[in-house]
Amino acid sequence: MLRTTLLARVGGMQTAVALGALFLVAACQDGSRPVAPSLSASSSSLPHINITELPLPVSVNAALTATDCSNNPGPNITLDGAAALGGFGVEMTFSNNLKSTHDYTVDKLVDIALQPAGQTITIPKQPVLGGVGGNPFMWVQFVNAAGTPTSDEIYLGRCVQGSRYGFNHAEVTTGSAFAEFGISDCQNSPGPFISMDASLAYEGLGVQVIFRNNDNPVGGPHEATRSQPLSIIPPGLSFTFPKQPVQGGVGGNPWILAGFLDGGGAKVSDATLLGRCVQLSKALS
Repeated sequence: MLRTTLLARVGGMQTAVALGALFLVAACQDGSRPVAPSLSASSSSLPHINITELPLPVSVNAALTATDCSNNPGPNITLDGAAALGGFGVEMTFSNNLKSTHDYTVDKLVDIALQPAGQTITIPKQPVLGGVGGNPFMWVQFVNAAGTPTSDEIYLGRCVQGSRYGFNHAEVTTGSAFAEFGISDCQNSPGPFISMDASLAYEGLGVQVIFRNNDNPVGGPHEATRSQPLSIIPPGLSFTFPKQPVQGGVGGNPWILAGFLDGGGAKVSDATLLGRCVQLSKALS
């Protein structure tokens, strides 16, 4: 028999309250591994899911503007542009027949689109500090929030060959996502009635600019200076999505599962079992 425990706060202390056989409450899991029916400690007593290594695609359309290529200590370079963010959502699964954690009948799926794919943010105009003077060859390379390269070097050209050097690149950063659910009226048609709060935070993404006096990567005298990473996605950039109802259900007393989706509707985490509707509803009332 399966048995689980709800952690409740009473007078500032956590008290374990047994909820009985086959009652599975809010499973809050880190990562995207398959989730067994269980309870893990959380700051929230509501049913919820979260993931800390969520892959988030980003499409960058940016440019370097270069001036004073022949002057010492030039060149003077600025970066600006825009970044299009990948989409994000949640899928809820209702099942009236749950045989085991990974074997259940899908009676209804409800997809909730939270952030549409292609939403853009402006890359703030920012100077590139340092350089090698003269007329250097220039590359850019994407880095994560810790400054570790995540892409190959992208060659832009030599400074005096133009004044603005554009580049487009698709990259992936990671983020943390959280969704919290309120559940009521499981026995009523067309219930159950479910509401959801959600948030999404990006780890961050940047670029570094590389200058060389020689475009020959093998041999030959050259000098290279790498600037500090410039921000494409600021670390900790976050979105909070307004509370919204989850439309539809299967009535009765279904098992409820939830997982995260990308902008194309593809699963990016395995479904987490939140529990059975009536028991969740009673625990939250």
